[in-house]
Amino acid sequence: MAKTSLQPVKKSPPWWRSLPDDFYCQSDGTELDSEYPLKVYGTAMMDRVMRTGLSLMISGALLPQVIKREGLSREREWMDFYAHLAEQRDVDQVFIAPPKVDITEHKIGKFAYKPKDIPAVELRFESPFTPLNPALTESYLSYTRNRTARAQYWRHPDGPRPTLIFVHGVVESSYAFNSLFFSLKTFYDNGYDVLLMIQPFHGDRAERCHPFSGYGLFSGGFSQLNEGLLQAVSDLRVFVDYLFERGAPHVGISGLSLGGYLSSVMAVVEPRLAFCIPNSPLVAPVDTVRDWVPIGRAMEIVGKRIGLSPLDLRRGMAIHSPLSYQPKLDPDRVMIIGGAGDRFTPPRFVRLLHSHWPESHLHWFPGNHLVHLGQQEYLKLMRHFMDSHCQNISYS
Repeated sequence: MAKTSLQPVKKSPPWWRSLPDDFYCQSDGTELDSEYPLKVYGTAMMDRVMRTGLSLMISGALLPQVIKREGLSREREWMDFYAHLAEQRDVDQVFIAPPKVDITEHKIGKFAYKPKDIPAVELRFESPFTPLNPALTESYLSYTRNRTARAQYWRHPDGPRPTLIFVHGVVESSYAFNSLFFSLKTFYDNGYDVLLMIQPFHGDRAERCHPFSGYGLFSGGFSQLNEGLLQAVSDLRVFVDYLFERGAPHVGISGLSLGGYLSSVMAVVEPRLAFCIPNSPLVAPVDTVRDWVPIGRAMEIVGKRIGLSPLDLRRGMAIHSPLSYQPKLDPDRVMIIGGAGDRFTPPRFVRLLHSHWPESHLHWFPGNHLVHLGQQEYLKLMRHFMDSHCQNISYS
């Protein structure tokens, strides 16, 4: 019998090397474009205007830090640190499992948002996260308010029930807005407990001097942004542990935009999730904002000063991208939702995530990032999808 030699399996080139440099400006198109041309192209035009406002806010927070003379060499060095870890594609080395922590329940404040006729509490814990890059530990942990993780938890009196974790988008951390926009009470009425998590540097986790919710995510440069997203995943995993320890029979996650991005990342680290439904996920942050005004041009100028090309930045931020890893969660449990007219997270980026996990489900709606035309249809699909992966548990 002839001997066979086992050849080492070669990894395919990472996405940040194979993605075309002009991907950010390639055309978008979905099957809804011809069916709903006014809805798709009309809402796309609205998005281009609205994203300029967000672009100005992010630019104002990010640029002062990275253009400082002492900050230029540090950003180059730190981006290399993250790029090196990304090259290894070891998900467990990057997303370190958090230790067990004590979570406390607090009564919702008199003037804070509270859902009507739903028993709800605020959950808090001291985030155990420490920066992956030890050089950032002191500066990152100096944001004292950010060290207290928070979430609003809606629970049934006879619970615990299957639970939907919802993660908000960048800047918009309001419990009231997200509850109403995504009709979260409907999920509660259909038998699900609901947990709305606050991302790092948002809401009550923002420093009092910060001009807007989420400012601190960008104000420390690209490296602090990396650590903020890693902390978000770490804090989410603490909440997942808490829900299972409390007795939740199933736990799943959904979120919009940056919340959709974090939901996607949870699919690569948390195999216990019953479902994952990223809505308009960011997927490739550097390439996404290259088409935004004015931040795209500002990044190009700053990148030249720092000595970092868009590819270098893409590599440096690939450490937390869902495109960098295969999901631990069965892709059949993932349903990706995207807007055909979305120009914050354009369809080509949503399709990029779907093609990376080809067995995942994909649904388009004929709207943009903030105007979700056809939302009732995808909310109904979400509930069916969630039910199908929670063994169709019914509650009276």
